[in-house]
Amino acid sequence: MSSTPPNDPDVLFDIGDSVKVQTAPLVPAGKNKTFRPYNPAQGFLLPPSLDDWLPQNHVARFISEAVDELLDLSELYASYEEPGGAPPYDPRMLLKVLLYGYSVGVTSSRALERSCINDVACRYLAANQAPDFRSIARFRRRHLKALEGLFTQVLAGCAMAGLVQLGRVALDGTKLRASASRHKAMSYDHIDPRLQQLQAQVRGLMAEAEMKDKAEDRRYGKQNRGDEIPAELQRRESRIAKLKQAKAALEEEARQQVAAAAAKRCAQQGKSEQETQAAVEKAVAKAVPPPRAQRNFTDPESRMMKMGDGSFQYGYNAQTVVDEHRQVILATKVTQCAGDVEQLLPMLVQTKAALVAAGISAVPRQLLADAGYCSQDNLTALDDQEVDVLIATGRLKHGEVVAAVPRGRIPKNATLTERMARRLRTKPGKAAYARRKAIVEPAFGQMKVRQHAGALRLRGLEGAVGEWTLHALCHNLRKLANSGVSPRCLAPG
Repeated sequence: MSSTPPNDPDVLFDIGDSVKVQTAPLVPAGKNKTFRPYNPAQGFLLPPSLDDWLPQNHVARFISEAVDELLDLSELYASYEEPGGAPPYDPRMLLKVLLYGYSVGVTSSRALERSCINDVACRYLAANQAPDFRSIARFRRRHLKALEGLFTQVLAGCAMAGLVQLGRVALDGTKLRASASRHKAMSYDHIDPRLQQLQAQVRGLMAEAEMKDKAEDRRYGKQNRGDEIPAELQRRESRIAKLKQAKAALEEEARQQVAAAAAKRCAQQGKSEQETQAAVEKAVAKAVPPPRAQRNFTDPESRMMKMGDGSFQYGYNAQTVVDEHRQVILATKVTQCAGDVEQLLPMLVQTKAALVAAGISAVPRQLLADAGYCSQDNLTALDDQEVDVLIATGRLKHGEVVAAVPRGRIPKNATLTERMARRLRTKPGKAAYARRKAIVEPAFGQMKVRQHAGALRLRGLEGAVGEWTLHALCHNLRKLANSGVSPRCLAPG
């Protein structure tokens, strides 16, 4: 073995007779400048550690620590108790990759698979494993229900970190684009003509196929099969099946709406149960879907809604309650109804239930909502709520008058809408309601811009609920990460 440094300037030192560790020479760049050594083929003397490549304050480290220390994953692990099969990926690893991906706006399972190879943070979370996109997509769809429990646990962590104060909260809805095209839908009045057209085409194709069969029998003999269904016929038959399903679904939806309306009218008129049942049956027998009622073939559970940019797309309506202090999401749900007016009372109930589940005994002092939630029924029901609700009234009805600057006592004959409008015109009411947009709108903006939450990938109402819950969970996780509180300090026990 050589005991003196080699004469070769590229060789740093010798190890044995044949192994040499090399480093690139300094490359002159001019009279007074020299570049740093650069050698892409340089090997590592020791195995590299991903922990050294990821900054200490990276959000991926916080997500990893939160999953390990803060979240109870027993519900996830319980679904793997069945014996047999190949060893699956650890749910902790897949959950970390999923939470990190949604936190930074990478929601595609194929993009997450690429990130586990190309992105240092994802490789760190996956411990250098590379789950394929099918495993990621199946994991996400399989554990949609468990996400609600994880959301509650993160909300409890936010409360322990002092991010939830429940002084003033705001409720609002935002439209989410479904994974469905406007061009893959048909209105009720177009379904029957299209069905007849397709059925006529199928009959023609069947007749043509029968003629070909007879010709082939004469040419090749009757022993040849020749009974394969042409691809063109298969496409038309599947299209007919989808049209029939869409027609039946629209008719069932119309019957349900008519029945609910008839039952409500009977209840208001004080009719007996038998009279109500008879009225409902009579109304259902005459129920016909509106001619322009549409059904989407890609995501039949989505509904046509007006988006934030003014366009009409198939989507869902996400209702969210946000705390004023640090814009932490307290409760959320996704509905198929484009309007917000029927969501006020259910969201109040859901918010209280979510706080109780998170171990928070207090309730919000005041809730703010825009004019989309104002109705006579809602204003009447607010008297029974322990939360002070301030709702914009929008335009007053003909005959309703409220002074620009209210003074004196409230008239005894003032309607509930006039009373609410009067509160909004007082100085405390103006100051409180002015905070509504500053509370809830930034949360929507952060989720839609950073997390790409405005367009869903999972189809169906269940998928939309689960994916929006995942976005809300990641939003609260980012708030918790920005607070600087370690998940170890918040771990139960």
